[in-house]
Amino acid sequence: MNEIIRKIEAEQMKAEIPEFHVGDTVRVSAKVIEGSRERTQVFEGVVLKRQGGSSRETFTVRKNSNGIGVEKTWPLHSPIVEKIEIVRLGKVRRAKLNYLRDRVGKAAKVKELVR
Repeated sequence: MNEIIRKIEAEQMKAEIPEFHVGDTVRVSAKVIEGSRERTQVFEGVVLKRQGGSSRETFTVRKNSNGIGVEKTWPLHSPIVEKIEIVRLGKVRRAKLNYLRDRVGKAAKVKELVR
């Protein structure tokens, strides 16, 4: 039974996904369907967490929009997510950045990783 599920999940996985980590600032291009029209909407923010594995993996991105924090969670291998661009690399020491929800202004920034 597990082998059958693994084969089905392997078919649904995307081939090319950029390597991004928690703390990175990413620009996610997502497909939005409004009635009969279809357009691409860009969401740029800091990756708070990545969880799950294989085809069920999800990631959460947070941004500030007009002074209000907005978070969105996407399945990594979803056909709705067209592309993921890495804007800047973040230097963090934990796997989940839930503490950023309580921070405001400069305190909510993540240090940039210099390579």
